Amino acid sequence: KRIEVFGPLGVVLMSFFGFKSGEPYKDHFATGVYVCSKCGYELFSSTSKFEHDSPWPAFSDPVHADSLKKEREMSKVFKVSCNKCGNGLGHEFLGDGPDGKSRF
Repeated sequence: KRIEVFGPLGVVLMSFFGFKSGEPYKDHFATGVYVCSKCGYELFSSTSKFEHDSPWPAFSDPVHADSLKKEREMSKVFKVSCNKCGNGLGHEFLGDGPDGKSRF
């Protein structure tokens, strides 16, 4: 597990790990930014994180419009990767988040 503290406000940056057996940050709700474990690019903010019954952390929005690369896999499912380095991150499920938003 990698948790690093950066900046004068002590913002915690957390990295995604492999999606084989769940994520160590599924139930982690501290304030911070989730970053790509390969390149460190910002992916999601803790403000868009929500509880979900999947074994992985769930987010409704990426940090930046260009944080993620998406490839359609099914009508309401996209395969998602880091837009900077191509590291695989899982999927986007359209309409499966709060208020009809996506779930990443």
